[in-house]
Amino acid sequence: MIAAGILDDRRVELLNGEIVEMPPEGEPHAYYVRTVGDYLRGLLGDRAHISEGHPITIPATQSEPEPDIAVVQPLGREYLHHHPYPENVFWLIEFSNTSLKKDAAPKARAYAAAGIPEYWIVNLQKMELIVMRDLRDSRYQSEIVLTAGTVTPLSFPDLKVSIRRLLD
Repeated sequence: MIAAGILDDRRVELLNGEIVEMPPEGEPHAYYVRTVGDYLRGLLGDRAHISEGHPITIPATQSEPEPDIAVVQPLGREYLHHHPYPENVFWLIEFSNTSLKKDAAPKARAYAAAGIPEYWIVNLQKMELIVMRDLRDSRYQSEIVLTAGTVTPLSFPDLKVSIRRLLD
């Protein structure tokens, strides 16, 4: 349907084999995606690629969600042939202004089932960071809420990400 142009005028993503409508992107959402993407690029340099709003492919669940930020392996031209697969993803970030319910439930389940080790949600309503990790039985076992300090991504134990920089 996407290739045929049937959905050209609609913001959608493929999640668990279903086409899911995405809410319109408001200014705060766009601002945070852009500024946090730039911040992470500065922190990570060439150790990872920061993909903003582009699909990842989860073959097992027939999903091609479009996370706000995907921190992925820097595979260069290989991405001409496929979107990042779960094994290429270090962690994902969603910025939730009106979509917290969707981001915290079906998306978290899909990402965990795919084996993506870490998933962050920036709740723009409460200005807090929700960090999900510790995969077991295809679920994130740990969910912590942060409003200050730093967080260290599992894939980069030497990196300290400022919560303030994610929320300001």
